[in-house]
Amino acid sequence: MYFSTTDDGIELEKIQNDLTYLHNCYVEMLRDIGEEQVANAIEEGHHSKSDSEKISKAFSLYFQFITIVEENAAVQLRRKLEDEYGLDRISGLWGKTLQDLSDQKIPETDILNKLPDIKVEPVLTAHPTESKRSTVIDQLRSVYLLMVRRENEMWTTIEKEQIRDEIMTAMQRLWNTGQVFLHKPSIQDELTNIMHYLTNVFPKVLPMLDQRLREAWENAGFNTELLDDYRKFPKMSFGNWVGGDRDGHPFVTDRVTRETLLGLRKQALHLLKNDLSGLAKKLSISSFEVETPAMLSARLNEMKVRGGEAAIQALERNIDEPWRQYLNLMQVLLPLQENDEPVEKPDAKRYYTSEKEVLSDLDILIKSLHEINAGRIIKSDVEPIARKAATFGFHLAAVDIRQNSQFHDNAMAQLLKASGIEDGENFASWSEEKRVDFLNAELQSSRPFVRHRQGLGTEADAVLACYHVVNKHINRYGTNGIGSFIVSMTRSLSDLLVVYALCREAGLMELTDEGMACKVPVVPLLETIEDLEEGPDILDAFLKHPVTQRSITYRQERDNSDRYQQVMVGYSDSNKDGGIFASLWSLNQAQLKLSAVGEKHDIRIRYFHGRGGTISRGAGPTHRFIAGLPSGTVQGDMRLTEQGEMISQKYANTVTALYNLELLQAGTASHTLSKDSGKDLQSDLQPIVNKLYDYSLESYQSLVHSDEFVQFFSQATPIDVIESSSIGSRPARRTGKRSFGDLRAIPWVFSWSQARFFLTGWYGVGSALQRLRDEDPEAFSELSKEAVNFMPFRYIITNASSAIALTDTEIMKEYASLVEDQALAEKYLNDIEAEFNRTREMLELLYGHNLSERRPRMYKMIEFRSRRLKPLHQLQIEQLKTWRGLKASGKEKEAAEQLPEMLLVLNAIASGLGTTG
Repeated sequence: MYFSTTDDGIELEKIQNDLTYLHNCYVEMLRDIGEEQVANAIEEGHHSKSDSEKISKAFSLYFQFITIVEENAAVQLRRKLEDEYGLDRISGLWGKTLQDLSDQKIPETDILNKLPDIKVEPVLTAHPTESKRSTVIDQLRSVYLLMVRRENEMWTTIEKEQIRDEIMTAMQRLWNTGQVFLHKPSIQDELTNIMHYLTNVFPKVLPMLDQRLREAWENAGFNTELLDDYRKFPKMSFGNWVGGDRDGHPFVTDRVTRETLLGLRKQALHLLKNDLSGLAKKLSISSFEVETPAMLSARLNEMKVRGGEAAIQALERNIDEPWRQYLNLMQVLLPLQENDEPVEKPDAKRYYTSEKEVLSDLDILIKSLHEINAGRIIKSDVEPIARKAATFGFHLAAVDIRQNSQFHDNAMAQLLKASGIEDGENFASWSEEKRVDFLNAELQSSRPFVRHRQGLGTEADAVLACYHVVNKHINRYGTNGIGSFIVSMTRSLSDLLVVYALCREAGLMELTDEGMACKVPVVPLLETIEDLEEGPDILDAFLKHPVTQRSITYRQERDNSDRYQQVMVGYSDSNKDGGIFASLWSLNQAQLKLSAVGEKHDIRIRYFHGRGGTISRGAGPTHRFIAGLPSGTVQGDMRLTEQGEMISQKYANTVTALYNLELLQAGTASHTLSKDSGKDLQSDLQPIVNKLYDYSLESYQSLVHSDEFVQFFSQATPIDVIESSSIGSRPARRTGKRSFGDLRAIPWVFSWSQARFFLTGWYGVGSALQRLRDEDPEAFSELSKEAVNFMPFRYIITNASSAIALTDTEIMKEYASLVEDQALAEKYLNDIEAEFNRTREMLELLYGHNLSERRPRMYKMIEFRSRRLKPLHQLQIEQLKTWRGLKASGKEKEAAEQLPEMLLVLNAIASGLGTTG
């Protein structure tokens, strides 16, 4: 379950009242359409075996209505608290952040100087964790908006009945809409979903976000006149993996990447054109009423010449309204054809080449309005458009290209074989020293390996075709639409140097006076515990490499940026590899060491946090996540993934989207600007937590690496159903093997959550704490005193306590009954249950009271959902028995016929828990 707010964000009485209202609407709708049996099941809270498909669909929708009620209650309570107590009442938002900074005696001018350097970049991905179709998300949003409308106490009785009818109509539409993907969504489907947020949600929220900062600034007692220019606000940008992420995804071809880049560019230009058109309608300022400033007239003449015939027509539309004419000409200069398709090869003499030119013309517009004292118009109408232009540019979102290091090795081997390099086909098995020596020699020359770049081999053809698309896009439109080349499973320096060599082959290396430099940043992705431990040494070697040094300098000069190197850290594989405690602490330690490496080379490390949708994979309240990052590692820059169902949960509704983006912005500012109080605690407690790391890792790995654990996991969870589902376009395993190492982290976590083990969120924590207490009571006592104050440790134990709350040991036992070898099942179940009890007891010892007493509202909501989840778990267990029996008997056709109904139950449980993987 995704907890977007603290317990303060849940008002139980309102939730109960609103849920009763929606419950009655839903039951009445079901009875109206003749679904008496289903309505009775909802009323009584149990399922009927006679029509499990309808029952699972009914409960799935019911859980989603609960989520709507919770979200609306949280929004209304935040409003109420801010209204009664002030903007600084809610943790993590601008009001609280600025007040805290003020209390620390940080001058407002220091804060103001740092604000423009704050940069937040959510990166939208389409990992297979979204079990709801976008159509369903849209219909649920309509129910949410109707519940918001209902808040108005001024409605008449008739108007209230109309709202109720509209809610029931939306419910009926949902009832008749397919709830799950019966066919895997295409990449285009996923891109369409991402595009919705980039074009319809975020542009609307951005001006609201700026207004929240203005209000908080004033509330903190700061001088409002200082915050008078949109350039003084934190920077916001967006990234995108759909159409660029190739790791284990064979359907992301060079054609898909090209169409993705062009599609994003088209939508960005349309967004800007629509904004300029809307602004032109508002600025009906007549030259008869005010004198036209000379700067505006001069720029109008320049634009007229540049725009040619189209400019003359634009000027004729609004004679005597120079500001409208100006905006008409700005639209003419956008690189769009008359049919609104982007100009393929825009001539710089005729068209704007980037958003920088648009912003320059908007600045002239702002100055001209200042001359006629139109300050309100600037703040209300013009600056929001300038902010959106700066944020979305001509590219909307930067596309990352991610690929696995093994894939690159295969591509390199095929290239070397084609170019006649001795033993080149065995490049992947060369020693690291031999690989580095060879690549170093090659990277001193701009000569490619081969002239013809097709028919080299599957991997080489795929990589080079993709890189050619990127190079062509950069040459035509610039680099803003391109993120970075991310190397999954980076295990050595050569894994990164290989990418430089492949870039050389595709024309992505620029020849400078000192030698070759790469146009696109190459980014290591450190995912497993071992990779995180080795990461600092890899980064050190990479940063001292001459090609990296030249590339950083080249991009610094080209982009007018500081010297930085992006490093991606993964939360999913490290969790699967070592459990939650070892994962989060190894990430903490790795970031401290990686930052030290960056300081050594005078290069800022820009972290890219690969968070998932669940507690196990780095999720949880955003402000707590940021507060738990190691001191000094954020440096004003927050880039992180938003995956799967998290995108719809956090951003489908405007007010919730605003809240979550504000948490990101304000949290990043707080971590960057606050006086550093965490370093001393980190230094004092690090040796103690290092011990816990070792203990938890040993405990977790002794479980998951034991001989028959994969067998237990495979039979005690619905992993086989998940692998057969059509939730995302990506395969569930990297190859066809059923092994611990090959299974992706997302379905691993999804499986444990479906069976209510939530093992990946807490296992190993209890053993570690108990061992520390028994072996070193003094250290345990010291840690207990600072457990809440030391934010990295607090983040770990808070997430573990949330996972404990979601775990249900009775349901676990029922799933374990599916294991064919019951002696094996009992052995593992006893171990797991003992560790569960141990973890709960040790967390309660740390906190000083029961977990349920510490977070009563959360436990109450989980209990409420769990009552309705139990029959669905029982239904899933029955289905698994039947389905697996059919498959074991070779009755594949009959088994396949069962699958759609099973996916409905899978989806219903995911809805009830509020999470997949």
